[in-house]
Amino acid sequence: MEDDADTLHEECGVVAIHGHPDAARQAYLALYALQHRGQESAGIATADYKNLSNIKGMGLVADIFTDDVLAKLPGEMAIGHTRYSTTGDSALLNAQPIRVDSTKGLIAIAHNGNLVNLGNIRTRLERDGAFFQTTSDSEIIVQLIAHSHAGTLVDAIADSLSQVDGAFSIVMMTRDRIFAARDPRGFRPLSMGRIVNPDGPDTIVFASETCAFDLLRAKWERDVKPGELVMVTQDGVTSRQYSTGVPQTSCIFEHVYFARPDSRIFGRWVQESRDQMGRQLARESGVPADLIVPVPDSGVTAALGYSAESGIPFNFGLIRNHYVGRTFIEPEQRVRDFGVKLKLNPVRNLLEGKRIILIDDSIIRGTTSRKIVRMVRQAGAKEVHLRISCPPTISPCFYGVDTPRKKELIAANNSVEEIRRYIEADTLAYLSLDGLEQACHGVENNHYCTACYTGIYPTQWVDVEDILPAAVGAR
Repeated sequence: MEDDADTLHEECGVVAIHGHPDAARQAYLALYALQHRGQESAGIATADYKNLSNIKGMGLVADIFTDDVLAKLPGEMAIGHTRYSTTGDSALLNAQPIRVDSTKGLIAIAHNGNLVNLGNIRTRLERDGAFFQTTSDSEIIVQLIAHSHAGTLVDAIADSLSQVDGAFSIVMMTRDRIFAARDPRGFRPLSMGRIVNPDGPDTIVFASETCAFDLLRAKWERDVKPGELVMVTQDGVTSRQYSTGVPQTSCIFEHVYFARPDSRIFGRWVQESRDQMGRQLARESGVPADLIVPVPDSGVTAALGYSAESGIPFNFGLIRNHYVGRTFIEPEQRVRDFGVKLKLNPVRNLLEGKRIILIDDSIIRGTTSRKIVRMVRQAGAKEVHLRISCPPTISPCFYGVDTPRKKELIAANNSVEEIRRYIEADTLAYLSLDGLEQACHGVENNHYCTACYTGIYPTQWVDVEDILPAAVGAR
């Protein structure tokens, strides 16, 4: 799934740092670890108990935040964001953190997810005099806080979060406090960690994925609970449950594709989930073959599991070029499959004359899968069997994943056999939904959102056509 036009894109990554003398650099390192969650824009806001600074830009974290730029972000608190847009225009205007000067003071926010009732709320806020700086749904939360009649800031935040529906893992910052919260269903991950300081107060950190903690030498402490609002001040950490009794529906695709394998999300290691996906896939749809080949990078861990379960050897029969950006110049438009060939190259001596099982994480439109199958055949493979470590994707996501329209999803409009013929594989099989849920079943008895595989959504939301054009157009 390496073709930009034929993949589900990462949503966003958020981080927050409290109580570190070089908070901006810590936020930078955390965002660097979360770069896989969004490569379009990035931003860092810092606070020093008096002022709140904010710098953001288009592009990759390392390109935006040079030493000179980080030096302009003083303070012991910071929040950061790396973005791939799902709603709102793809522009610097909508890069985060978003800073708003409100009746509650200066507030900066960074948000991972997607609100599904934003239209009605935005109309009401504008009628009440709100002026929106961006077209991002993230700003709606700040405007709700600014217009809240609650007596304290923390009450205003809790009141505002209870009014919005959909997916949000957010970090917020004022001049003297950090806040972190997840939506009541816990769609998106958000974890809290601690950097122990033997000479003073500890540094508290939040991040979308725990892989960011490793770079900071922070110890994972716990996940922010669904429906929980955490506040960090100089006096320590306090928490309140602003919403209870809502069933958990965490995004299962985080385990399938989005999260890094070295992260622990929703109480479970991603590496373990993907290994189990591969093993279950081998049990459900084994076929005689000579070699297991992953589609790098997203298919690697499931392929290792498939190999271990089946006893068929694993090897990297496709090599990925990691230095290809989002855009490139094609020498000729007529060069067939050039985009995929630029990113992937077959190892002919491993593939020639062999029966190959290709392992990938998903099929969206099918065009990339067909190009890869052709590439493996052209390298001399005798048979090509494609195995997918999740069920067929039949429905769009409205909770922070950039998904094509239903009519563009190949599995929504074709049978497995029709897809197999289209991609030109000898056989094609997907992991069953039961198999996927078993593979991702964690110690916390997780319940997942599987709407992209079932079409059954856990929230009530406005008409599909009201949301989808914005989500698709933002790509």
